[in-house]
Amino acid sequence: MIRKPAVAGQFYSASRSGCLSEIEECLPKTSFSVELPKPIVAGIVPHAGWVFSGDLAAMVFQAVQQVNGSVDTFVLFGASHRFGSGLPAVYDKGAWETPLGLAHIDEDLAAKILALGGSAKPAAHLGEHSIEVQIPFIQYLFPNAQIVPILMPLSGSEVQFGQEVGRLLDSIRDKKTVCIASTDLTHYGPRYGFCPQGIDSEAIEWAHQVNDRQFIDLAVRMKADQIVPNACENQNACGPAAAAALVAAAKARGASKGVLLAHTNSRDVMLQKFRQHSEDSVGYAAIVF
Repeated sequence: MIRKPAVAGQFYSASRSGCLSEIEECLPKTSFSVELPKPIVAGIVPHAGWVFSGDLAAMVFQAVQQVNGSVDTFVLFGASHRFGSGLPAVYDKGAWETPLGLAHIDEDLAAKILALGGSAKPAAHLGEHSIEVQIPFIQYLFPNAQIVPILMPLSGSEVQFGQEVGRLLDSIRDKKTVCIASTDLTHYGPRYGFCPQGIDSEAIEWAHQVNDRQFIDLAVRMKADQIVPNACENQNACGPAAAAALVAAAKARGASKGVLLAHTNSRDVMLQKFRQHSEDSVGYAAIVF
């Protein structure tokens, strides 16, 4: 069972050479200015097109490689843009294909996660990009790593599920595992139908400095049970269930705080890279635990 790429050629290059070139462009060019957790057990990454947020995603995976060295399996909690309800949807067998080849499923670990309350639903992953855009970074930096992709709909049980996954991973002694959650932050502006502060530059600054920061502060303070309610009230994350599960899992594995590596938004990227202004903006954060 091979999951074919859905957004290659849109969110990132569809060719092997183009994909490699983009990854190398995204990877950090300087050392980290903050003290990284040792080991890193989890990270939060964005999932926009690489031109917008690939550097923040790459930053998290580079930090994991720098601190942990090798990783045997990544458990990936994905934002669910299409699969709207039910149990966490686990892709439990086979492999995911990208322009860099196949990333194989850790079927043994996937089966153990299913026993915790997940549901085997590979079809739920077919059109979803939130996990797919992370896989080439894993293949590039951790060529032998396996994956367990899990889409996280809002269910009310994401914190408990994350805790159980974290305890499971902490009990496994024969492999190195890291959890990753994929979410973007505030989607602000007319395009997204969310403009509580208007549509000028000050409004987008509010989205960045106030609304995004509520999510970031809850994440780094490891307030897993507050992430989903806050996101539902303030619309500051599109994958709050994935983030809540991740934070709960990281805490179960002994993490005491998160470390923010970077925080930006699509409006600033548009201005810096293309000298273009926009009424709309999406926030991105890179956090490790």
